[in-house]
Amino acid sequence: MLNRHLSRSIVLQTLFEWDIRGRDKTAIFDILKYNLKEFAFSAEGNSFAEYLVKGILSKQDNLDNIIRQAAPQWPLDKISAIDRNILRIGIYELLFSNKDEVPPKVAINEAIELAKAFGGENSGKFISGVLGTIYKELGEPRKYETSGSNPNRKNKIISDQKNLPVQELGGAVVYARKDDQIFLVFVHNVFGYWTLVKGTKEDNETIEECAAREAKEETGLDVTVGEKVDINEYVAVLYNDKEKENNAVPTKRKVTYFLAKAEFGALELEKDGGEQGTLDDVKWFNLTEAGEINTYADLKPIIKKAIEAIKAKII
Repeated sequence: MLNRHLSRSIVLQTLFEWDIRGRDKTAIFDILKYNLKEFAFSAEGNSFAEYLVKGILSKQDNLDNIIRQAAPQWPLDKISAIDRNILRIGIYELLFSNKDEVPPKVAINEAIELAKAFGGENSGKFISGVLGTIYKELGEPRKYETSGSNPNRKNKIISDQKNLPVQELGGAVVYARKDDQIFLVFVHNVFGYWTLVKGTKEDNETIEECAAREAKEETGLDVTVGEKVDINEYVAVLYNDKEKENNAVPTKRKVTYFLAKAEFGALELEKDGGEQGTLDDVKWFNLTEAGEINTYADLKPIIKKAIEAIKAKII
């Protein structure tokens, strides 16, 4: 819609001025009001612009964390103010808007158009690369899965996996017993999925130690790591922070999941949103609820296998 396209332009100009003036959140709506008045916008255009600004402000920390993860070779303060705020608009619409009103491709294309109109010579390419990375990889909803547990794997792009670099991760199915029920812990990401605890293994630790550390960091719980549940392998297109912009590196991710027993208690999500800065919630689910949550297809058989193993140990 033309009104919305113009609204995004006004929002960008508002965010740009707010950004370079020190990010005073009390002043941003005065800036927006002035810009809207200058363009004599319709009520619909005003409403959409206000919606975007309010949403971006409410999610600013999340948005900036995601930018840092998607473009690690570009510190946030080194990205131009125009490009930085185009990314905030694009990511907000990509991840937090109503997908029926703003499909992902529309969110990405609108951001690219803003970059072409207001950014520098390479802004369109940069914005496209960062948003493409987020769409494809950060939340992993469209990863190139190679796990044998997923019948819908889509690894058609990567034909030769033998020579790919391998990233080893440790994961945990954290469980506890309260009264007569068994509960599992899941973490929620900004892409709308409940998922299992996992993170990259450090050089000085075993894969079991990695799983325990990640469980502590993402849930606040001390756990006892037990038997291995399964290994999930898939190819992801990751960005090498030693390389220049848009240099994607296909990498085989190998995640080893373990049972991890904990005491039922209060949960505390890692402040920076986990390994990729995309986590926004953590919660206990009983076994019935655990079977109904919105999660990734390749995790469902792993969760099922873990539940069977937990029942066998407890009952």
